[in-house]
Amino acid sequence: MRVVLAEDLYLLREGLIRLLEAHGFTIAAAVETGPELLEALLTHRPDVAVVDVRLPPTLTDEGLQAALKARREIRGLPVLVLSQHVQQLYARELLADGTGGIGYLLKDRVFNAAQFIDAVRRVAAGGTAMDPDVIAQLMQTTSRRPGPLLGLSPREREVLELMAEGCSNSAIAARLSVSDGAVAKHIANIFSKLELAPDEDANRRVMAVLAYLNGTAGQSG
Repeated sequence: MRVVLAEDLYLLREGLIRLLEAHGFTIAAAVETGPELLEALLTHRPDVAVVDVRLPPTLTDEGLQAALKARREIRGLPVLVLSQHVQQLYARELLADGTGGIGYLLKDRVFNAAQFIDAVRRVAAGGTAMDPDVIAQLMQTTSRRPGPLLGLSPREREVLELMAEGCSNSAIAARLSVSDGAVAKHIANIFSKLELAPDEDANRRVMAVLAYLNGTAGQSG
């Protein structure tokens, strides 16, 4: 699996390279600036991009901006944001096209290699891996928006939040102390209330999560 990595701090970049290579990934490019990231993504078209938000030359939002530009050219390009900061505006834009393959982790909340590698693989496979703190910040505005999301019960919103983190049905059941069957029923209700047309369940899970984080819903297609 080929990765493009963008991180401006030398020691962290080298550490991530070694960690990814140790788990079977191939580093197609490892860059430290926004322009280099955009060029690498368009040139190598990797299986997944691991991107810091703040990169030179401005150290503001260069990484996220480059990822957004690349996704406009390469629809569905999987992007895992790894940052110390939550950029709500651009995070929402990253989620907005509904193609899945999105993650947003906070550096100081990645506690072990297994957690990080699992997130990279999940995003590369078209899923989501969202830090709970990122979800909470995005939902501060989403919760005030009208639409089908308001029709979700408190339990259904809990289930959907755990889906956003990338939890499986059994993991959700364990976290909420309910049966797998109860989780499956909640998820079926979520699909119905968000008006997600019949499709592969894996795709509908991603669409439901993206709708949740964007405050939008509609037919998948």
